[in-house]
Amino acid sequence: MIYLDNAATTLHKPPEVAEAVLQAMMHMGNSGRGAHEEALTASRRIYETREILAGMFHCPQAQNVVFTLNSTEALNTAIQGLIGPGEHVVTTDLEHNSVLRPLYRLEQEKGIRLSFAESDTRGCIDYDRLELLVKDNAKAIVCTHGSNLTGNLVDIARVGKIADTYGALFILDASQTAGVFPIDMQEMHIDVLCFTGHKSLFGPQGTGGLAVCGDLEIRPLKVGGSGIRTFDRIHPKELPTGLEAGTLNGHGIAGLGAGAAFIEKTGMDRIFRHEQRLTRTFYEGVKDIDGVTIYGDFSTWMRAPIVALNIWDYDSSEVSDELSQVYDIATRPGAHCAPRLHQALGTVEQGAVRFSFSYYNTEEEVQAAIDAVRKIASE
Repeated sequence: MIYLDNAATTLHKPPEVAEAVLQAMMHMGNSGRGAHEEALTASRRIYETREILAGMFHCPQAQNVVFTLNSTEALNTAIQGLIGPGEHVVTTDLEHNSVLRPLYRLEQEKGIRLSFAESDTRGCIDYDRLELLVKDNAKAIVCTHGSNLTGNLVDIARVGKIADTYGALFILDASQTAGVFPIDMQEMHIDVLCFTGHKSLFGPQGTGGLAVCGDLEIRPLKVGGSGIRTFDRIHPKELPTGLEAGTLNGHGIAGLGAGAAFIEKTGMDRIFRHEQRLTRTFYEGVKDIDGVTIYGDFSTWMRAPIVALNIWDYDSSEVSDELSQVYDIATRPGAHCAPRLHQALGTVEQGAVRFSFSYYNTEEEVQAAIDAVRKIASE
């Protein structure tokens, strides 16, 4: 199988990730639930992972890296924990449902006012329009760094400056970019960065989190066991405990730490350049094939390693199924949990076939994918 569905989850990971999970399952106890060596080992591994990620994102304190099951839980925690009834939130048409649905829920249940920076037909937003929306007493901007459909990047430094200028919070969805693109929370005025472990951080599924810049107080999404202050009726407030009720996925976090350490050792720039080379090779190979329509803005090569396309008027699911069954190539068809962007691109009915690349893909695999697209288009 040629696996080109890395925007959903990175299948091929550094071998040390699996080894770290195995060792954790054999030797780690429950972090914060005892003073014996196994519990302390768990606490050390988890804290080491916090430190690596805090350094990667330029988060000022390691304890401000909070672990969740994925970026969806992280985004729910940040959005529901920071946005109050009647407040104004600005977001974009590029968003995944992990941003949209928590916001729609607050709109319905809490009466928040929701504004969208609209997308053009290339999947790009107008930053001047975004600024005008934020000027209207916005409590927060919530947006993605990289579209999971087109691969277009948002200029988060510019968005952060807009948020800082008008006193709005900036909540960033870095699901597609954490681990591949440099992010400086302090310099870019990012208040909360939400990430998932199972994509470009090379971690296991069931890992993710949020990094909090400064002393921001976030209402917890869930409360319960914390390992400290057992007799208090109220869940502790200090981070990370305040947002980590219950036993953590310590085994998965150990694997996530190994993935992040691999990125640190290999070099983020080296990973980025390899993925960009593969993406560009694929784009150049398919863009002129008769019947192929590509979505997104390819005027710049600072973008997530994603190419979404359609072939003639074929249903995207049928194309993806043929790629899998005939050519042994894994892709993702359909709507990609990005409904507003599909509306902007005019692909609601057809969907799109998404090819997404990672560090462990090869030039030979990319060429095989180009050949497959060419053959399907000629049928």
